[in-house]
Amino acid sequence: MVYTFSMNVQTASLTIGAVAKRVGVAIDTIRYYEREGLLPEPRRRASGYRSYDDASIAQLRFIRRAKNLGFTLEEIRQLLALSQDRRKGVAAVKQRAQLRLVALDARIAELQRVRDGLAQLVESCPGHGAPDHCPILQALTNEEMSS
Repeated sequence: MVYTFSMNVQTASLTIGAVAKRVGVAIDTIRYYEREGLLPEPRRRASGYRSYDDASIAQLRFIRRAKNLGFTLEEIRQLLALSQDRRKGVAAVKQRAQLRLVALDARIAELQRVRDGLAQLVESCPGHGAPDHCPILQALTNEEMSS
């Protein structure tokens, strides 16, 4: 299913390269979003080239910003669908954002744990001497400390 991002904007006729440059994504990314149904298939010019309008640019920016906030492509697909739901869309969007926030908090906690462990290893390493006495290399090699 393809979701369209509606907004009152002027219709422009832009090439995929111009859109990619304007939004700050790769051309292959735009094609990928089209294949995944996150972006509607664009009109084609007589030459066969894709032709994008301002709504496509707005939708690509939406996708990019959602990705920057940590949403997965599936979650973005849901957000796009909910953006069209006037009845329960906002409440559902908030719920998904809250779930994403919980997941990010868990990831931050995990990264902090990893950071603290690495900082401890860096602190205990003298930075010279034989490699087999390096606590960093020992921790990376020691089976008991993995995972």
